[in-house]
Formats: sequence, C-alpha cells, structure tokens
Amino acid sequence: MSDSSPSSSYFDPATSESDDEGITSPDSDVPSPSNSTRPPHQPSGNALILVETAFLASAASLIWFVNYYFPMGPVLRLFFSLPMALLYLRWGKRASVMGAVASFLLLSVLMGPTRSIVFLIPYGWLGVVLGGMWKRGKAWWMSISVGSVIVAIGFFFKYWLLSILLGRNLWAYGTVQIASLAEWIFIKLGILAQPSLMLVQAIAVLMIFINSIVYLFVVHLVSLLLLDRLNSPIPRPPKWVQVLLDYE
Repeated sequence: MSDSSPSSSYFDPATSESDDEGITSPDSDVPSPSNSTRPPHQPSGNALILVETAFLASAASLIWFVNYYFPMGPVLRLFFSLPMALLYLRWGKRASVMGAVASFLLLSVLMGPTRSIVFLIPYGWLGVVLGGMWKRGKAWWMSISVGSVIVAIGFFFKYWLLSILLGRNLWAYGTVQIASLAEWIFIKLGILAQPSLMLVQAIAVLMIFINSIVYLFVVHLVSLLLLDRLNSPIPRPPKWVQVLLDYE
C-alpha cells in the first residue's frame, strides 16, 4: 500500500509567489534600486574650479617670475593681471581672490615675501577688480579709471616699500630727476623761473597717472583680443576703438 506524503506533493501558490518576489527578469523594464538612485556621471564643479584656479594662479606666478629674471620690456607686464580677471569672469569673485592669494603664496616661496607682495599690490588686486567690472558690464572708461588709480597706488606702495628696505627716500630722488627735467623744459620755453617743489611733485604725480591710463588702455585691448577667444568676453570697446581696430 503506497501512501504518498502530502507535504511532497502539495503546491502552495503563496509560498511560490513569496519565493519569487525578489527575482526580476533580465528583460524587465523595472530598474534595480542601485541603478535607479545613481546619478549620471558628471565632473565635479568644485574640482574644476580648484583645478582652473591653481592653473591660472601658477600661470600668473610664472609670468611674473620670468619677467623678473628675463625682462622682455613691457610685453609680459600686460599679462600680470589677466589670469585673475579670467578667473572672475569664469567662476566669480571667490575663485579670483583665491587665485591672487595662491599666486602670492607661490611667489613668496620662490622669490620671497618682498617681491611677492609687489605682485599682489597692484597686479593681483587689479585682476580681481577688472574681472568684477567686466563681469558686471561696466564701460571701458570706468574700468580704466579705477584700474589707473590701483596701478598708481601700487607704484607709490612699491616706492614706499623700497625706501624702507634701502633706507633711502626714493621719492626725493625721483623728485630731483623730475625737477631737472622741468628746468630743462622751462629753459627751452624761455621761462626764466625755477619750478617750485609743489609744481615738480604735481608733474610727477600727473606723469604716473598718465602712464597708468596708457597701461590700462593697452591691457583692455589685449584682454579684448585674448579673452574673446577663451569664451570669456569683456564689454565692447567704444565705437572709435572698434573703428580703429576694425573689430566687431
């Protein structure tokens, strides 16, 4: 007499469904939980900002370093502030300030704090200010005016710092040279008078500001041609500059 066991032949649908509940067919359209919550692969924005900040800060330091030991006239001087301005145009104020500080620290290691602070004031400061004004779309005459004041402040700061380090009043020495030039001009013009100290110092300050204005204007021209090609354009120049350069 053969009696089959009920437990071996009994089929429980509920048990079968519960056993197969976690199994998903390979052809199923329902994604697994691990894939449904995973974001698409994208580069981190913070990492990109840090990389560009470090690169442009190093580039600014390298330009200053090369110009100090292998001077090429005023050519490289035009590019001192552009890396910081480019950082502001691309990533904002924080990245630009970080780039200026990083350049200062790198130059402090390579050349000492005295030469690095001469880079920071005015060129690092100038790059941050120019980048902010360009990003806000300010007119050229505004950015050139503000930049000229910063460059002039940097000139006086450099004279003051060197006077302390050398123990001599370099401004007085420069005033003597300007006085000699003013006397020569007075003689050529037939003016029988000796220029006063106040007039000589006013001429010196005026020459510094004129030099700063010319420098900032050329920096704007270089930035216009260079940053447009880097997809970080600056405000358009005045009409007469566009006509002069045939630039649209």
